Amino acid sequence: MDACILPFFEGKTPAFSAKGKAALFSAPIKAGDFTGKKGERLCHYPSTGSAKRLILLGLGKEKQLTKEVLRRAYASAVSHLKGKAKSVEVHLPVTNVLEKDAISIAAAEGVYLANYVFDVNKSIKDKALSQIKFVGGVDKALKRTKIVCDSVYFTRNLNFSNADDVTPTFLGQIAKDLAAEYAQISTKVLGRKEIEKQKLGLLEAVSRGSATDPALILIEYRGDPKSKELNAFVGKGVTYDTGGLNLKPTGSMETMREDMSGAGAVLGTMRTLAALKLPINVIGVIGSTENAIGPKSYKPGDVYRSYSGVTVEVTNTDAEGRLVLADALSYVQKKYALKRIINIATLTGGAVVALGEEVTALMSNDDQLSAELTQAGESTYERVWRLPLYEEYEDILKSKIADIKNSGQRKASPIQGGIFLKRFIGKVKWAHLDIAGTASPDPQKPYHSIQSTGVGVRLMTEFFECLCSK
Repeated sequence: MDACILPFFEGKTPAFSAKGKAALFSAPIKAGDFTGKKGERLCHYPSTGSAKRLILLGLGKEKQLTKEVLRRAYASAVSHLKGKAKSVEVHLPVTNVLEKDAISIAAAEGVYLANYVFDVNKSIKDKALSQIKFVGGVDKALKRTKIVCDSVYFTRNLNFSNADDVTPTFLGQIAKDLAAEYAQISTKVLGRKEIEKQKLGLLEAVSRGSATDPALILIEYRGDPKSKELNAFVGKGVTYDTGGLNLKPTGSMETMREDMSGAGAVLGTMRTLAALKLPINVIGVIGSTENAIGPKSYKPGDVYRSYSGVTVEVTNTDAEGRLVLADALSYVQKKYALKRIINIATLTGGAVVALGEEVTALMSNDDQLSAELTQAGESTYERVWRLPLYEEYEDILKSKIADIKNSGQRKASPIQGGIFLKRFIGKVKWAHLDIAGTASPDPQKPYHSIQSTGVGVRLMTEFFECLCSK
């Protein structure tokens, strides 16, 4: 074994069964080099034992132990070992402060998420740990976490790959591949001709400047076919966003391949639901296009008719995500009887200004749904914070020539996005997640080794799991 990870509580107290192992780590502790404080990490090279390296992890005071402390601690150890070790034995802490399942899930998330590499475009490949053995964990929880984290990998790969490769057609094929892999999933993809035929006018307008065809992707997961209850999870899939004729400046376009992070979260979540065989019914919907510049580009100042019939004055072609989502939301509501609908998107830079990169902006028309998403966020540390949708904000988007305009003044920017989408929501519980800050933060958390976090997969898996348990 190349390495062994051992957790300690503050005060040099082993958080694992140390019987017969004390001699392995006594030297650095006696020397005062390690005390078990939160965030502390020490790599020790013992002269005896089967492991070449010992990673001593500080978890802080036992009574203050949280799942996030575990995630960050174990991620720190893995980040240190990547490129140096191939195999690792991971000891989990023994404590009554957290449930055993929670300990297993949080520690394993830290390990797996930090072990991710994205090296498809590198000549010299990055090295990750290839053999991971957990000691003291709950097998079912560990297996569940591996499935979820594999889906986060899947989402990160999509979000971070070249925009020339990850096109709307490509995302449609990924959805079809999920249907081929999982019997509970069925997929339908609408191309340009069908989008025009169905009069998805806003999605079609945004797509006009691009040489690549748009797609409306529907991924239906029936994990509880006897139930009539159906949920929708809708993602923005703008595979590259130049800003359109309201062109983005240099410095604001280089990460726009990740403007389909909402779509990535939907695909990753649908994959997880099927792999875990959760007894719930969810339809994933992705409105996907490039927002490019061309001779047919949609134009600032013009009015376009949505699928729902609402007319929209386009005042900013760089506020395209809400247009794509509006048609996707309207379409799924018309075609399905829904209990609740949640959309996710890298929608506004204003969400980053308001909340930074630690929290996803949440807007909703339902207090219970907001509370359930907030709880799921606290559990996964993909936290959300609710912003208001007061009636007075609607004045910002009033148009003199159409039913609504897609963008107003700079004030209340993230709320404008929510207000716009709300116009396309019927009598159904709805929530809007703006992940502009959390999809690709800088700097990254210890368990986010690249800028793309795959945010939304763990959050929504937890949310749907909680619905199943009610």
